Amino acid sequence: MTRFFLASIFLVTVVLSIASQDRGYTRAKEWERDMAEFADIDRRQTPPKDPVVFAGSSTIRLWVGLRTDFPDHNVINRGFGGSRLDDLVYFSPQILLPYKPKTIVVYSGENDIEAKESAENALADFKALVDFRDKNLPKTRIIFISMKPSILRWSIWPEMKRGNDLIREEASRRKNVRFADISEKMLGPNGSKPATDLFVADGLHLSRKGYDVLRAAVLPHLK
Repeated sequence: MTRFFLASIFLVTVVLSIASQDRGYTRAKEWERDMAEFADIDRRQTPPKDPVVFAGSSTIRLWVGLRTDFPDHNVINRGFGGSRLDDLVYFSPQILLPYKPKTIVVYSGENDIEAKESAENALADFKALVDFRDKNLPKTRIIFISMKPSILRWSIWPEMKRGNDLIREEASRRKNVRFADISEKMLGPNGSKPATDLFVADGLHLSRKGYDVLRAAVLPHLK
């Protein structure tokens, strides 16, 4: 690990602490352990050059086969379970910017809808994430994986789908942003409900077969 990279991590941590008071963000303490774990990983091993950073909620965090699924890319997992899009935006200076990634792959927004936030709110946070990229990492590509229909959260799927539609439209207007749609592939043969074999027992998180769907959706955009 270079001294420069460690200094960068320290600097953005200080900036985030100050910004949390200025911007009214109130959930920073919820992710202290996750951020400490990421910092510890960076202390123990030098991050690869030009990585693909996967970031977002537990769908990313639990993607244990990430390196095997994308063997031709230097992947970094920066998912933190339970997080929302605004959490990712807030911590982007800490978990995205220092790596100077060539690509950022995002799965987030589902927890936003579960927390009774609207599709428009998810769109606003997505715009904020892309604006951050435009300002700080203009050459970096963003691949946004659509929110998935799940067994546990089937009742709120209509609002998630509306959020997907809004984000897809916004992505089409933004430079170097791709929308990887997995929603239809997550549904069963009749297309009416989520396919049970794509999920583990909780009906929310993905089985290995579910992650195969994500991999197939993301890989063409990486190429």
